[in-house]
Amino acid sequence: MTTTISFSKGHGTGNDFVIVPDPDGAVDPSTEQVAALCDRRFGIGGDGMLRVVRSATIAAGVDAAAAGAEWFMDYRNADGSISEMCGNGIRVFLHYLLKTGLAQLPEGGEIVIGTRNGPLRMTRSDLGYEVDLGVFRIESGDVLVRARGLDVARPGLGVDVGNPHVVVALSSDAELDGLDLTAIPILDPAPPAGANVEFVVPGDPLVVDGTGRVRMRVFERGVGETLSCGTGVSAAALAVHEWAGASAPDEWRVEVPGGTLGVRIVGDRVLLSGPAQLVFSGEIALA
Repeated sequence: MTTTISFSKGHGTGNDFVIVPDPDGAVDPSTEQVAALCDRRFGIGGDGMLRVVRSATIAAGVDAAAAGAEWFMDYRNADGSISEMCGNGIRVFLHYLLKTGLAQLPEGGEIVIGTRNGPLRMTRSDLGYEVDLGVFRIESGDVLVRARGLDVARPGLGVDVGNPHVVVALSSDAELDGLDLTAIPILDPAPPAGANVEFVVPGDPLVVDGTGRVRMRVFERGVGETLSCGTGVSAAALAVHEWAGASAPDEWRVEVPGGTLGVRIVGDRVLLSGPAQLVFSGEIALA
């Protein structure tokens, strides 16, 4: 038996998603169904799936509903696995809510969206939308990272922004461009739940007009290399901020293959800003 569902396709700086509206929690695709939807040859294609569901209808949304979040972003990776958060995805999620009339966000206002990393507050920004990702954590100790294209293992810094990341500093744009991220980077020790791995080159000069500059490529767990990763961009800025020391700025621009995103560090919190677009909509049979 098959069920026909509606969907939309959207992206944030090239990080693309299948959006499945399911306000009353009636669909809830399985791991295999999500992977089929995200398949780039046999499905719609995407780095992940965003299920648009009311917080009150999903067990993970209880706290979000209590915090005033009507909508919950049920995010899945392209392989169907569940992820805590997606910084590009939540901007696309909000953009979908606004374009379809499911929510309103007046200029100067804010909206709360439920996620598995808790309810997150969002506003409009000059880059599109800004999300307060909450309290970040810099992990102690280095993780050795081996990647195809690097001559030796490099130390990586663990950064938690609601989901786990390991950030590796490289010496040049040529080294960054020479990475082969078709192969999974090897982490030692391996984080229990895996991690996204960001490879970064600080700008030269690092700071321009009071704003830090970074280039980045990312390998996302459960997906592979993507054109962008919002939480990864945040982790990259936080890592370079940590390495640069007390004089480092709190405003950052991070260049990824899909565009440029903004990061603000406010005390122990990190905020991410950037654009979101919807590309097309349709219907598909969900086996």
